[in-house]
Amino acid sequence: MEQKCRHQDGYLPVENYGVIGNMRTVALCSVDGSIDFFCYPNFDSPSVFARMLDKDRGGYFTVSPEEYRSSKQQYLPGSNILNTKFVSEDGVCELLEFMHHPKHSEFSKPLYPWLIRKVKMIRGNIKLHVKCHPAFNYGLDTHEVSIKDSEVVDDQNPYRRDEIHFDSQSLCLQLQSVYKSCEETPTGLEWSIEPGELGQGVFADFFLTEGEEITFVLSEIPKSAGGSSDIELHATPNLLDCLFNETLVYWNEWIAQCKYDGKWRETVQRSALMLKMLTYSPTGAIIAAPTFSLPQVLGGSSNWDYRYSWIRDSAFSLYALIRLGMTEESEAYMQFLEKILEGSEDGSIQPIYTIHGSTVLEEKILDHLDGYKSSRPVRIGNAAVHYLQLDIYGELLDAIYLYSKYSKPISFDMWNHVRKMINYVCQNWRRADSSIWESRGEDVNHVFSKIMCWVAIDRGIRLTEKHSWYPSPELKCWVDTRNEIYLEVMDKGWNEEKEFFGQSYERIDILDASVLMMPLVFFISPADPRLLKTLNAIRKTTDKAGLIENNLVYRFNCSSNEKIQDEESHSICTFWLVEALTRAGKYDTRLLYESMVIFEQTLSYSNHLDLFSEKIAKSGESLGNFPQAFTHMALISSAYNLDRVLSKK
Repeated sequence: MEQKCRHQDGYLPVENYGVIGNMRTVALCSVDGSIDFFCYPNFDSPSVFARMLDKDRGGYFTVSPEEYRSSKQQYLPGSNILNTKFVSEDGVCELLEFMHHPKHSEFSKPLYPWLIRKVKMIRGNIKLHVKCHPAFNYGLDTHEVSIKDSEVVDDQNPYRRDEIHFDSQSLCLQLQSVYKSCEETPTGLEWSIEPGELGQGVFADFFLTEGEEITFVLSEIPKSAGGSSDIELHATPNLLDCLFNETLVYWNEWIAQCKYDGKWRETVQRSALMLKMLTYSPTGAIIAAPTFSLPQVLGGSSNWDYRYSWIRDSAFSLYALIRLGMTEESEAYMQFLEKILEGSEDGSIQPIYTIHGSTVLEEKILDHLDGYKSSRPVRIGNAAVHYLQLDIYGELLDAIYLYSKYSKPISFDMWNHVRKMINYVCQNWRRADSSIWESRGEDVNHVFSKIMCWVAIDRGIRLTEKHSWYPSPELKCWVDTRNEIYLEVMDKGWNEEKEFFGQSYERIDILDASVLMMPLVFFISPADPRLLKTLNAIRKTTDKAGLIENNLVYRFNCSSNEKIQDEESHSICTFWLVEALTRAGKYDTRLLYESMVIFEQTLSYSNHLDLFSEKIAKSGESLGNFPQAFTHMALISSAYNLDRVLSKK
């Protein structure tokens, strides 16, 4: 069945994956039972499995029936535990996949950083196979394989445990199989070794009958025996049941905090669960996406590493979670942010940080990997860390303002950091930059960046005017600068002839979806004629110099009279249009109805698990890194505001 499920080129569509994780890292699990992407032990660690980026050299870990008619994949309700069901005429089996997270209890187990895959036979008798072919360090390191002797454990409830070791220079992994059978003395799997690109892999065929189950556990073997640990090295049925129950309770209790109970409740909750999974728990950092170099255009070169924490994406994600009543994440991120700001003397910040708060993200090309469907180059690291992106101050100050308003007031020390950032913006807002799309060409005066500089100063003014404990000797300068920015944007950012806000002062004829943020950040009234004319321009189809195709929004056009080329629609831009129309729809019900139609149609482009990648191709296929936090944040915000406006009608 694997050959039928996968394209002839050996790759699955990006949307055919689910995601499991433990807020340290994630694994992408396909509908045909294969883990084709897994970096370990952290989000930004080298990959162990990366078949999504090279079908031959990337590495994979597959568990599936030899033959089956169909597969169905879903999350267990209110959780990030994935359930894939394989159906055939001979029987039905399910594959439960998760990474452990302890529940909030002093009696909980410590975090087990294990990748757990449990196969259970529901009906009938099916032959299955398992293959594990790791490719350590992005497929650069060799490794050795050793199969340990199988053993029967527990006289009362016997089970058999097999153990295989994969030893590379930098990482040693252990694959255990725990087999519970109807037999009094269960027999183990007959593992075989087969050749791989840089090291051998293992495989085994086995039968399961109704009621039988086998669990595969992939975990790290410590390089040294020094130190103590509360983690058991050997998996047992009781331990695995405990880890499953704790993980389920943790996710159920977390999502139960969600205050959103509107029309799109299940979709919003799935987006919230995904945003939570993309949080790096030890520091509070939020990553943009858990993958690297999945192409924005098939066969193209726009293949970037998103396994880091963008200030912009994180700030928007915090906004979404705060709206849902999730404040724990915002507090953790504020601590992460404060450590970053402590190292800034002038109030400036970088656009990207690692999950540990570093700015060492050297961009490299992995020439030995072919890329997803031959989309090269494959990159790790990200050179955009060095780009000037002035818009990030607005997104960050907006998030800090909302945190102070809906969670708890920021500290005086944090306020001093805020003052330094605003003073930096006042001194630097006139500079050209690469802005939100991180243009790798010449810096220009982006309208979006000017707007967000205005937002940064405006939110600081709001904080100091509302609370006497946030003093600002620079208040007059802030107010004057805010007004100056506003008047300049309305003058230089407005294309009088074309009647829309342009991309930049230098490229005023180029239409850019980022200006849809204007009413969302309260820069302009949603009923202002200039905004409505800009909405009209954007809602034209691409062949008429607009940004719309099939109700999906592109980031920008080449000029006012050229069609977009080498570009696919950007999911977040579509959700921005929805929210801009929603806000304008308070004054025009036709626009409100249109926003609802576009929102519902956009939701139909998610995958079977309500997950979105960065882009949607003209064919409807998901493209870009997956899943993307930015898109899920915008979905939550759109749903929240749609419900709020609809409830008042």
